[in-house]
Amino acid sequence: MRILFSSVPQHGHLLPLLPLARAFRDRGHNVAVLTAAGMAPVLAPQGLDLLAAGPLPDVLFAEVARRTGADPAMNPTPDSVAEFFAGTRVDLTADEALAVTADFRPDLVVSELCDYVGPLVAASTDTPVATLAFGPPLPPPFTDAMAAMARSRHEERGLPWRPGKWLLDTWPASMRAEEWRQPEGWLPLRPEAFREPGAESAKLAPSERPRVLVTFGTFFSQPDQLSPLLRSLSTLDVEIVVTLGLAARPEEFDVDPSRITFVGFTPMDDLLDGADVVVTHGGAGTTSAVLSKGVPLVVLPQGADQFFQAERVAAAGAGIALLPPSQTPEATVAAVRTALEDVDVRESVRMIAKEIAAMPAAPDVAATLEAKP
Repeated sequence: MRILFSSVPQHGHLLPLLPLARAFRDRGHNVAVLTAAGMAPVLAPQGLDLLAAGPLPDVLFAEVARRTGADPAMNPTPDSVAEFFAGTRVDLTADEALAVTADFRPDLVVSELCDYVGPLVAASTDTPVATLAFGPPLPPPFTDAMAAMARSRHEERGLPWRPGKWLLDTWPASMRAEEWRQPEGWLPLRPEAFREPGAESAKLAPSERPRVLVTFGTFFSQPDQLSPLLRSLSTLDVEIVVTLGLAARPEEFDVDPSRITFVGFTPMDDLLDGADVVVTHGGAGTTSAVLSKGVPLVVLPQGADQFFQAERVAAAGAGIALLPPSQTPEATVAAVRTALEDVDVRESVRMIAKEIAAMPAAPDVAATLEAKP
């Protein structure tokens, strides 16, 4: 089979697709990934072919601001989120995507939940779509707005709009809201912490003190925002490890460098080994990876869909969520202490990790999709 994976060009959207892409490739299928050329450094170590189309997020955010004046990252409303994912990105990517995939002729398109370019390519070739969802389901106002805008883009090109045939769901059952109902074509898929196959381990040396990992992803790791948080955490008797954003440098942080270990982009699988607590913005991929390793969370959502993840973490007892304006240094220090010491929190997240470990792995889901008509 020829299988096309398609993703918004951001690490948090692309990385959850990679285990399944590798699984299909390892089973002998022809696999390619449709996303922006700027994601090539992520895909090359995976041994996955890139079909490059469309700009990176900085161009997309600028165009959304030009069109609407909105910022879907820091002020996510249904309209602004729909404009980013299903409007602007499709408008600036579709023509190139259709051109670069013309010779590939996929038998299956696997598209992450916020990607509307892959489904448009699939509609042009009457190819079935499997949608990979990471994190809790988005509220209907968001999904309805995105679907309506995506439908309009399909109609402009004379293409049919239809939802994915299968939903590949990486969110554990115990983390779902009570009103959740299993949709048609639902297939659970075990989430995995990001790793680079064959790469040397980047695990940190063991620590004599509890290790607190601070990771705010590739977009929300601005030094001016994180420095007050890091200074407050430095008052605790813990080892602090901080992931840098794509452009940040350690010297840009106003902190005591002797108290903090900064690391560049490192596979999350390595970073979580030995971590006792993770302080994070609550990105869906990061949250799922941390839960899969059974590490308690302190979630400080900044924007995008992070408030949804924070709410579910708190509801499941897997950690502490601090919402604005409660994200003070004092409250964060207290939350980290609780996450380190509270037996109930640690037991809850351990049980969630056990549940995730029992979910079907990527090779199993690949085999299931192979057998689907």
